[in-house]
Amino acid sequence: MKKKKVFSLLLAGALAVSMGTGVSAATEDEIAYAQEQKSEAQSGLVQTEAAISSLEGKKQELENYLAELDAQYNELTNSLAQLDAEAAAKEEELKEVQAELEKAREAAKKQYEAMKIRIVYMYEHGGSSMLEMLLSSRNLAEFLNQAENVSQISQYDRNMLKKYEEMRESIKQQEEEVEQESQAITELQNQKSAKQQEVQAMAANTSANITSYVNEISASRAEASALMAQIDSADNHIAALMEEAEAEKAAAAAAAEAEREAAAEAEVEESESQTPPDFDPETDTLDSSSSSTSSDIIVEEEGEEDLYGSSEGTYEEEDLSAETDTSAEEDTDIVEDTGSVEETAGTEETYESSGQGTYLGNFLLTGYCSCAQCCGTAGNATASGTMPSSGHTVAMAGVPFGTQLSINGTIYTVEDLGTPYGHVDIYFDSHDQALSFGTQYADVYQLN
Repeated sequence: MKKKKVFSLLLAGALAVSMGTGVSAATEDEIAYAQEQKSEAQSGLVQTEAAISSLEGKKQELENYLAELDAQYNELTNSLAQLDAEAAAKEEELKEVQAELEKAREAAKKQYEAMKIRIVYMYEHGGSSMLEMLLSSRNLAEFLNQAENVSQISQYDRNMLKKYEEMRESIKQQEEEVEQESQAITELQNQKSAKQQEVQAMAANTSANITSYVNEISASRAEASALMAQIDSADNHIAALMEEAEAEKAAAAAAAEAEREAAAEAEVEESESQTPPDFDPETDTLDSSSSSTSSDIIVEEEGEEDLYGSSEGTYEEEDLSAETDTSAEEDTDIVEDTGSVEETAGTEETYESSGQGTYLGNFLLTGYCSCAQCCGTAGNATASGTMPSSGHTVAMAGVPFGTQLSINGTIYTVEDLGTPYGHVDIYFDSHDQALSFGTQYADVYQLN
């Protein structure tokens, strides 16, 4: 009956352990799936951050180009203002030249009319005048003087006519020059105005492109925030699953220990219920105990040999030796019955601890550096107060500072925070090295 009870207890324990193992396997699958989802989110985050960086660069280029366009537009505006002033001055100059030309024309017209009258008069009355002048002259000298006067008047008229022609030609040339300069200024104004409109259109287009990049950057940052939230959620989920797995392992180990103790207790009860052939009421309790207890009884009987004789002591010693053999056999049975449970517990302990240290699990590995993009501000010390170093410093919550972790044959020290338990962030000297490391998974062992 007792053996059936022990067998039932062992069978129940085996079922409990197997159920716990099944739940742990399911939890491990969930952890692997969550880690896969987290890895995908981190890859998407890296790509999104790269896209943001590219968009920021393009936006900066457009902003620089827009600044150049603004400077060019302002220069054109100033140039147009200067041309407007020059055009106004040329317009006034042209008006003055035209006024002078008009005055010269009036004077020349008057002079021409007077000269024309004299010429007509000279042609009409030239002969009689010369004769009258000769006859009216008192002497030859007076006649010559009058003839000289007539000649000077004619020469004056010719000079004035020539001067009029020269002045008219000069004014006409000056008028043409002013008109050409005014036309050139007008054309330059038109060119500057067209260029200004072109620059204004380019500036508007560039501003629109900058706005588009700003919207894309905002959308990418929102996507990055969502991915970071997804990563944090995955970290929390992984941590919860790992805690659940650890709790299941602890519960399975406790159940196995309880079953082992119950089986051992049942074996002891069964051995006590069996009565040996040479039953002695005074030593019955000691018969069911261990071999060490039987040895104590032998010593006691050897003490009685001095009181009752050697033959009696020998008889009692033989009986007790037999009882000792029976107890040893019972103890052997107990050990054999509980051996499977102890072997299972030993196997579990070997899985938790190896020559590389205490196995913590297959963790997510990423890289970071001390730049502003990774840490917010550049050149800061770690959360533990030390300066980080490549090949030595890692960040992970859930373990105290100074904990040594063995990862892929390299020993690191936990000196920083920023990632949950199950996610190890390895420090690198440069941002490029951290990006090149990417995301990986590796078995992690705790050495201290």
